[in-house]
Amino acid sequence: YLHVDGYAGYNKISGVTLVGCWAHARRKFTEALKALPDSAELFSVKAKEGLAFCNQLYTIEHELKDASPEERYNIRLERSQPVMEAFSAWLREQTPRVLPKSALGEAIKYCRNQWERLSGFLRDGRLEIDNNRAERSIKPFVIGRKAWLFSNTAKGAESSAIIYSIVETAKENGLNPFNYLSYLFEELPNMDTTDANKLDQLLPWSQTLPEECRVPNKSK
Repeated sequence: YLHVDGYAGYNKISGVTLVGCWAHARRKFTEALKALPDSAELFSVKAKEGLAFCNQLYTIEHELKDASPEERYNIRLERSQPVMEAFSAWLREQTPRVLPKSALGEAIKYCRNQWERLSGFLRDGRLEIDNNRAERSIKPFVIGRKAWLFSNTAKGAESSAIIYSIVETAKENGLNPFNYLSYLFEELPNMDTTDANKLDQLLPWSQTLPEECRVPNKSK
């Protein structure tokens, strides 16, 4: 599974199942609501209805935050899928009633075009309803990019992406990025990097990493 937004370039990736992001869908209805003038009361109501469907799904997800993947899967089929079916019917009903180029029309169009992806989170209880965690992880890179302006070469851009992936993955796995990178720089020159088993022991989720690489648990 690959959790993505609506960028069409992801369609070229083989061997993955694309899962859509409900945060993007919900945001479009929020933006549509803000864009409508006070006089457009009917369309304002419709935008609120679309937003309400999204919020129902998020309410269910909030209640399932501590559930096991199996529980999430079963409860989503029981509670989220009916909301999805009702929302799909609502989207089809509203399509001919709104201006296609309006903010509300664009929100409805986005959901209909992305529907297969947006339904993806129902397939597996391990999946999230959105990819906000990934977006938050990449935020430091995006902010930094504005200062760097651009990479001089394709290799430089690739190296930058690799380093940031390692750093952010280290954070997700409770590691101190500086200590972890220092450990890698000490170990990698002295080992056979073609040995996949040895490399596995250095990955951020490896249980064999030394304790000094980890962020201390303050609750202990």
